[in-house]
Amino acid sequence: MIPRPPPRDGSLGFLLLSPFRVQGYSVAGEATTINIPEMDVCFDMGMAPRSALAAKFCALSHGHMDHIGGLAYWCSQRNFQGMGPGTIVCDKRIEADVRGMMDGFQNLERQKTPYELITLEHEQEIQLKNNIMLRAFHTEHTAPSIGYVIIEKRTKLKEHLVGLPQEKLRDMKQKGEEIVNNLEVPLLAYTGDTLPGPHLLRDDVRKAQVIISECTFFDPDHKSRAKIGMHMHVDDLVEWLKVTECEHMVVVHLSRRTHLGQARKQLVQQAGKELANKVHFLMDHRTNRARYDEQAEAAQKLEQELESR
Repeated sequence: MIPRPPPRDGSLGFLLLSPFRVQGYSVAGEATTINIPEMDVCFDMGMAPRSALAAKFCALSHGHMDHIGGLAYWCSQRNFQGMGPGTIVCDKRIEADVRGMMDGFQNLERQKTPYELITLEHEQEIQLKNNIMLRAFHTEHTAPSIGYVIIEKRTKLKEHLVGLPQEKLRDMKQKGEEIVNNLEVPLLAYTGDTLPGPHLLRDDVRKAQVIISECTFFDPDHKSRAKIGMHMHVDDLVEWLKVTECEHMVVVHLSRRTHLGQARKQLVQQAGKELANKVHFLMDHRTNRARYDEQAEAAQKLEQELESR
């Protein structure tokens, strides 16, 4: 009897959560890479799929191998493809370790792979795009860890000034008067690996349009394992879901032992159908494909209606 062929590598998960695409791979202990193409950023780089090369930024949540194993390759491939140096964003507390890892690869290869490294402390920000900022916040894991929020900064004319002529507003601004309110709109939050805690109840996380959250354990008997490994259990996720104001929550970092169909049923039972409908499992390929096909069909019908008018 001839030997069986090797198992196929897992394909990338994909969700269209307008205006964002959330795509990548995430299995606990194996690899996590979450790409948001519209923001030019990947969160973590446990593996470096070709689709992740276009991201200008790689924001690391922590230094565990399943979250950084593809980092040096990502930098190398961007250079090889002529895409320019990749920019690594990481916790200030692991800066020396990240540099040491990258130096080790360069020593092995006997060549210099260009990259940029930006470090962030709690509450610090960098700019991703015009008016779009990436903010870091400390989380709680077995290694130094941070989560991220993508924030859009907007200005809005103060209500009592609405309707005034532009010349009047210009004069007031030239005199140094504040004529606008500064607003922050949380677009997307990424928690990385973390225990539940106050960091998940921050307004910029809780109110983000899309939240990408780990939930490693679903077995009722694994609550103690979740606490020891400093990961989320589904019980924690359900309690948190009740106070979030997100439109969508993407669950990543499930253990391979978790059956996705059972996880979905469990979520409906514990959170109720309305809240559970907000939740998408990144690696639930069949469900996500059916959802995308429905989106594509609806978009095609709308396009046809517009053309017929």
